[in-house]
Amino acid sequence: MNLSDSQTAGDIPTTPVPRRVTAMEAVLSHLRGAIERGDYAVGDKLPSEAELCRRLEVSRPVLREALRALQTMGLTVSRTGKGTFVVSDGAVADPTFGDYAASDLLEVRRHVEIPVAGYAAVRRTPEDLDHLTHLLERMERETDTTAWVAMDTLFHLAVAQAARNPVFRRVIEEIRDALARQSAFLNDVGGRREQANREHRAIVEALADSSEHDAVEAMKHHLARVESTLSTIVGPAHRTAPATDGAEGGERG
Repeated sequence: MNLSDSQTAGDIPTTPVPRRVTAMEAVLSHLRGAIERGDYAVGDKLPSEAELCRRLEVSRPVLREALRALQTMGLTVSRTGKGTFVVSDGAVADPTFGDYAASDLLEVRRHVEIPVAGYAAVRRTPEDLDHLTHLLERMERETDTTAWVAMDTLFHLAVAQAARNPVFRRVIEEIRDALARQSAFLNDVGGRREQANREHRAIVEALADSSEHDAVEAMKHHLARVESTLSTIVGPAHRTAPATDGAEGGERG
C-alpha cells in the first residue's frame, strides 16, 4: 500500500478542489481508520515502525509524525522499549497539548488574546509594529515547519507585548509550549500554515491602522479558524485517503 499516491474521492475532481495533503496525513488517516474499524482494538500493540513503514511505503520520519499525532489525539500511548498501544477506539474528545487540553487552551485564548489585540491596536509603538511586520514577513517566507512554529509563538507574544501590559505577556508565556505544540499539530494534520499567515497579516494590518475594532475581529477570526480546524481533525476519521504531496512529507500547509 503506497499512501503517497492517494487521491480524494476516487480521483474524481470536486468543487472546491481538495487541499493536497502530506503523506503523514494519509498515514494518520489510515491508522486512525484502522483503529475505528477495530482492526487494532483497545489494548492492541501496533506493528513495529519498520513493519508499518514497509506496509505503507513511507519513511520513518513520516510514520513517526503520524504516531505522535495519534498520541496527541489520545488514541495511542507509546511505552518505551515496548511499542505503541491503542488506548481508545477512535473517539477523540479533547486533544492535549503539553499540560493543557485543547478546549481549556482555546477558552483562555478567546478571553485573553482577543481583547489583547484591541489594546495592542491603540497602544502599540512604531517599534512594536516594525517587529511584528518583520516577523510576519519571515513567517511568510519560511518553509520549515519547526522554524515557522517557533515564530508563530513569537508572533502572539509580540502582540501581547504591544498591549503594554506585562500580565498579558506573562499569560502567553505560560501557555507558550502548549501553543507551539498546538501550532505544530495543526500544521502537520490540518495544513494551517498558509491560512494562518493570512490571518496574522490581517492582525498586523489592523494594528498598523490603530483600529481596535478590526484588531479584535481579526484575532477573533484567527482563533475561530483554529477551533474549526481542531474540530475537523478530532471528528470521525476520513473514509477516503486524501491526496498527498509525496512520501517524504511534502507541503505542510
